[in-house]
Amino acid sequence: MVLNEYLKQKLTNILVRYLTGKVRKYESFAISSIETLESVLQVADVILVEGNQRFSTAVKYLTQSTWSHAAIYVGRIDSPEFTGTEVRSVVEADLENGVIAIPLSKYAGFNTRICRPVGLDEEGREKVAQFMLDSIGMNYDLKNVIDLARYLIPTPPVPSQWRRKMLALGSGDPTRAICSTRIAEAFQSVAYPILPNIEMLSEKDCEKCHETVREILHIRHHSLFAPRDFDLSPYFATIKPTIQRGFDLKKLNWSEKPEE
Repeated sequence: MVLNEYLKQKLTNILVRYLTGKVRKYESFAISSIETLESVLQVADVILVEGNQRFSTAVKYLTQSTWSHAAIYVGRIDSPEFTGTEVRSVVEADLENGVIAIPLSKYAGFNTRICRPVGLDEEGREKVAQFMLDSIGMNYDLKNVIDLARYLIPTPPVPSQWRRKMLALGSGDPTRAICSTRIAEAFQSVAYPILPNIEMLSEKDCEKCHETVREILHIRHHSLFAPRDFDLSPYFATIKPTIQRGFDLKKLNWSEKPEE
């Protein structure tokens, strides 16, 4: 039994190293400098990233989305643990290292998107951030090698209706976490919607003699959330740093020679 567990762990480690390897071709189209990103970010903003790992390629295919990774901005983390190192202000779940605090500069050179929860007050945003800070140290949820092996084929031949379920990797152990699912739990802890199931109930309004419709929101299980859901959510605003800082069309300098 001990030997089987040892071999299983060794195989898991090999798969993790392979899946976190970089793909050869990665193109950056809309990069904002780290300084620009930091100037517009607010606590509890979700940062979506188009990753350049083999694992990222599979996630993007399965979700039919640009985004393969999600992290959350928590503001400057003042902790003796990070003394003398680059300022940490983001919490993410990493395939190799679990839930960790990282500097924003880790995303330099990547296509990113900021998704901001609309209407969430300062207290709510701080609670979301604290939820993620309390998660630091959790392991990435690797139920078994089968969970990882499904990502060895970047574009697996899976019917579209099954792709989201294929992403529900892991055992559901509360001491473990996956990038977008832990963030989903953080927002659910303050009753903030992402993409809830909506039940439409018709009611007869006798006084006004016409029908009214009432929406009932049902929370989706956190394991079913993918990075793109924060982009698709009607409750999160898309924040584009260039526009936020004051875009002026007249200040653009165009080359007269077209690029070949």
